Amino acid sequence: MKRFTWRLQRVLDIRIKEEQENTAELLEITDKLVATRSELLIKKKLLENIINSLAAESPKQRLCKQEFFLAYSNKSNEQLKNLKEKICNLEKQQKDKIMEILQVRRSKEGLERLRNEAKTKFKKEQEKLDQKELDDGAMVLFVRSLQN
Repeated sequence: MKRFTWRLQRVLDIRIKEEQENTAELLEITDKLVATRSELLIKKKLLENIINSLAAESPKQRLCKQEFFLAYSNKSNEQLKNLKEKICNLEKQQKDKIMEILQVRRSKEGLERLRNEAKTKFKKEQEKLDQKELDDGAMVLFVRSLQN
């Protein structure tokens, strides 16, 4: 029996590999996004704790520490703003990568469907050829038995 070969198998293999690479990239982007969100939450919690500790102190002690805190609050706000922008960029990259993966997956699934159809057609043709050979063999045996 002849072995099944499909002309577009190489394209399907490339699509499968492309999907795997894109999935790995998506995982990497998601990890960065999670790390950045965690960093933002930690910084916010740290600032909240500092503000709460300042509020708990007596007014005389608080004034000096509060002045120091306010002097560096612009830097803290800038860091928080940068983290939020980074999160937005990572979320956009994540959405773009998901759309890319879905597009590649649709293409791959279409190719797999075509491959399955071609394989089914090949098997049917091979079965017809095998059946024809069996019929021809039976016919030859029948004709020989009539001649003897």
